[in-house]
Amino acid sequence: MKIGIIIYSDDSETVWNAFRFGNFALNEGDEVSVFLLARGVECEALDTDKFAVTEQMQTLVDRGGKIFACGMCLTIRQSEGSEMCPLSTMKDLYDIIKGSDKIVTF
Repeated sequence: MKIGIIIYSDDSETVWNAFRFGNFALNEGDEVSVFLLARGVECEALDTDKFAVTEQMQTLVDRGGKIFACGMCLTIRQSEGSEMCPLSTMKDLYDIIKGSDKIVTF
């Protein structure tokens, strides 16, 4: 199954759980694509003592999952994409939604 995950939260626990779910789905043999939207593009700065967000993100990428970061949302925050979260567009979000069997939002 192809699963699309849209993250628009900047809450560490929520984002950590979103990536945990993505990693679980990958372990089950599914394809996973994550699109970071709005405050979700800030996820690489959300690590806390309890929630290792970037560790979950790296695990997802290492296992073949893909992460996309909204370019406009990054620009608004005067930020740029990264190797793990490349700058992306609404077309990428559209393609994820169109090509997924299921969409989950966090």
